[in-house]
Amino acid sequence: MTSLTIELLEIPTIQQVTLTDDTLCADLSDGRTISVPLAWYPRLLHGSIEERNDYRFIAGGSGIHWHQLDEDISIKNLILGQPSGESQKSFQRWLSSRCEL
Repeated sequence: MTSLTIELLEIPTIQQVTLTDDTLCADLSDGRTISVPLAWYPRLLHGSIEERNDYRFIAGGSGIHWHQLDEDISIKNLILGQPSGESQKSFQRWLSSRCEL
């Protein structure tokens, strides 16, 4: 059995983020733009436009944090194509707490 290991020697930083109704796009310092489905990040998908636009770069541009949605996404996860690892139970608890507000 073989396994694929991807080693990132020099990780680019996130320069800009663009969100649409169904896509998260990140422009990187090495010139690439990575687009992923917003469905990979259910908290973003269920967030309002105002909540989605309330983000900041963290760790020197190696991640994005959405305070109102309690969501963090790293550049490594975007590059490796890894969606949110949040359990369905945790997400449902978060979603229920939003409905109570």
